[in-house]
Amino acid sequence: MSESIYSNVITDRTWDMDRGTKANHTPQHKGSDSVQIRSFRTAAVCLLLLCVLLLTAVIVLCVYIHTKNTTCTEETHKLLTKINNLTEQSDLLLTKNINMTNERNGLVINNDILTKERDQFNRERNNLQKIINETDSWVHPTISLYFMSSTKKSWAESRRDCTERGADLIIINNREEQDFVTNITDKGEFWIGVTDAEEEGRWKWVDGTNMTSGFWASSGHIREPNGGGQENCAVTYLKKNPELIGWLDVDCNGAYQWICEKRSRA
Repeated sequence: MSESIYSNVITDRTWDMDRGTKANHTPQHKGSDSVQIRSFRTAAVCLLLLCVLLLTAVIVLCVYIHTKNTTCTEETHKLLTKINNLTEQSDLLLTKNINMTNERNGLVINNDILTKERDQFNRERNNLQKIINETDSWVHPTISLYFMSSTKKSWAESRRDCTERGADLIIINNREEQDFVTNITDKGEFWIGVTDAEEEGRWKWVDGTNMTSGFWASSGHIREPNGGGQENCAVTYLKKNPELIGWLDVDCNGAYQWICEKRSRA
């Protein structure tokens, strides 16, 4: 019986101690839970704010990237447009350069052709000059010798040149001599040795003989001589129209080439 009572006492004490301990520990546990809840709420709020900030940063970054991409796209488009314009200009310049190169090549070819023609002309001129020098500048198809000038002077100056050469201006007495003059003068105008300076209308050769017949030019309304007192000397008149081949009376002070004639010694 005493053991039962002792056991109960111990049991009761143990129970009381447990209750005391539980009583003492219960308030402390509730306080810790409250702190944990507040900490959890604080952490949740911080996490939420962090998420909001992160989302905001992502949105701002996306907007920035989109704006940057748009700007880059516009700049790229402008750059491509400039490149296209520069390409077109380059093509135009290239085309112009090709055209100018072709024109230059054409000019070079033409220059080469002209150079060859010039050289050929110079050779022919030199050969002709050599022949003229060998014959003392005189042509002698018949018993007379003929000299053709390369410069132009008045009738009196031309005659003076002929006399200095031991000759006189040409006297044309027949059709054969006129045809010969027509052929050698090559459609030019040359002084001949006839004038009516002493007496109007009375034409005389430089040897003093009267001209009884001549080869005056006439075609349509043209009838030579027709110059009156102001045209007292004559030149050959040679054009492509055969009807105008003949003589013209002109002013003696005019400047023309001339033909000298002298008798051959043969």
